[in-house]
Amino acid sequence: MHFHPLRKSFIYALRGLRTVFREERNFRVQIFAAAAVLVLAWFLRLRAWEILVILLVSAFVLVLELLNSVTERLIDVFRPRLHHAVAEIKDIMAGAVLVSSVTSVIVAVIIFVPYIIQLLQ
Repeated sequence: MHFHPLRKSFIYALRGLRTVFREERNFRVQIFAAAAVLVLAWFLRLRAWEILVILLVSAFVLVLELLNSVTERLIDVFRPRLHHAVAEIKDIMAGAVLVSSVTSVIVAVIIFVPYIIQLLQ
């Protein structure tokens, strides 16, 4: 069994992640936020299902940010031939990232607040 194509796929994927990490400030901020939330989850000894929910919403935000970056790059390539819809498409993708980010904050608050209250008592 040859793993060469699979290995190449991983290399391409990691290269893409590295590119986005280097060039997209929002992606770096979201990575840092996800890491900080996971450290807090470990510190507060959250249950496995709570950590899973946090991982899922964090991944959802990161995936949407990746899709937003791809959309912006594709649009920038074809922009000269397009009209005002270009700005609308970019705004819609940014809105999707915003909705997922706000949702992840709400989920984090719902999960973390009881632990923080208990810690402060």
